[in-house]
Amino acid sequence: MDYKRKKKMTYFTIGLIFLLSGIEYAVILPTIWRYLQTLGAAPYFLGLGLSAFSLTGLLSGPLFGHLSDKTHTTKKIILFANLFEIVGNFMYFMGYSKWLLLSSRLVAGIGTGAGSSIFGFLTRSTAPEDRSTVFAAVMACRQAGLLIGPAFNLFLRLCDFQLGPFVVNKYTAPGLFMCLLWTLLQLAVVFMYWDIPPQEEPVGEGDREVGDGEEEEEEEEGKPLIGPRHDILGSYGSVVTPEPPRSTADPAISNVNLPPLSPPPSPPPGEAGDSSHVKSFSMSREFLREEVVVLLTAQFITLFNQTALETMVTPLTQQYFNFGELENSIMYCICSVEVIAGFLFVRWLSRRTAERVVLAVGLILCNISCVWCLIFLANPQGTPPWQLAEFIIGVFLQVLGLPFVAVAQVSLFSKITSEKTQGFSQGVRRSVGGLATIFGPLWAGGLTGNLYVMLGLMMVLLALLTIMMFFSYERLVEPAVVEHAESSEDCGE
Repeated sequence: MDYKRKKKMTYFTIGLIFLLSGIEYAVILPTIWRYLQTLGAAPYFLGLGLSAFSLTGLLSGPLFGHLSDKTHTTKKIILFANLFEIVGNFMYFMGYSKWLLLSSRLVAGIGTGAGSSIFGFLTRSTAPEDRSTVFAAVMACRQAGLLIGPAFNLFLRLCDFQLGPFVVNKYTAPGLFMCLLWTLLQLAVVFMYWDIPPQEEPVGEGDREVGDGEEEEEEEEGKPLIGPRHDILGSYGSVVTPEPPRSTADPAISNVNLPPLSPPPSPPPGEAGDSSHVKSFSMSREFLREEVVVLLTAQFITLFNQTALETMVTPLTQQYFNFGELENSIMYCICSVEVIAGFLFVRWLSRRTAERVVLAVGLILCNISCVWCLIFLANPQGTPPWQLAEFIIGVFLQVLGLPFVAVAQVSLFSKITSEKTQGFSQGVRRSVGGLATIFGPLWAGGLTGNLYVMLGLMMVLLALLTIMMFFSYERLVEPAVVEHAESSEDCGE
């Protein structure tokens, strides 16, 4: 099978993985609240159940990402991670007690850690200019799962039979259904996923060019100098050993300038003994840079706000509009249509606009949404139809800003962090998001009766992020120029 066909099938399988993650979220979230109530759980267990899934994903993400960086393979990691999804969803199906249900979400969450390895793989196998479109497509697959998931709920809610010692009903059926889907996905990964080399063709050509250039340069050094060689020094200055200066042909001046040229090739004396220290120190430089901190903060705050609102929505619709599983499923289905349209638009927009502009647009929309919710949803007024209209507008604005922020910050993060450790870096980013998805439901789950406090903190966090981005706006760009600057400095020395 040729390289292009393998790449297409691998990308298709990655899309399936994110599709199933969206389906799982969509079939479980609308029913987990009532499921917990049937098991005698207190209201705060809703926040615990949603946070448990994120907690283990937070811990497993950097680990799986680091393994993929070391081994440069993701297939085995995905197969291993999916086993936790299968076991966790079967435990959810069993549902003997609220503690088993909580444990099931902890186990299933480990499987989400494979996402960091997948994002690292996508970063290494795509060109920087195409990364936003690829990430947008992958994220749209998850949203497609959120769209399809409620449709599955339409028939899962009709289940009411006995399967051996287990009861299959509208609450336990989603666990059994997802267990079967993740099992089928294992077969897809085995037969349709390849650990294809990253950017195989361009890198090979580049290596050959550099090798040819070095051979030609060695041959030229054996010939008498006719004039200054600006072309060679400009292209391969960083790999050339002692060479006559470019600015003069006077041998006397050339001999005077030779000594300063000899030290640069031997800088490793101090670095050789401190290699481990340099590695650990570069880790702090990698994640404590201003632009990286801003993007990680954006990841945390947007996911914190999103999961807090998602946790609040189910009890709110039950209290004010008497929504059940069917109504909630339809609502999530409509939201998914909006999000998919948003990702498609962002995919088109990212080819014509800088990512930091897309990020700024998303933050503006999120701020407007949070202000609307704080004014109209914290204490709904008016007739039921007017309250429903206020609720719909608030949810629409919140969902509208999500694709802009999500795609822009992921793409930018992949460009400003090292490509060699991209799996670990994506694991760190997803862990920060995992913290948000832990604290968000916990915060909202305990304050469903005091929405002013809950929404007020969300507004403060968004304002903080907006200020941070305003001051760091100039640094939110791909640092491609830095590499050329370093090479030119090396040439000059």
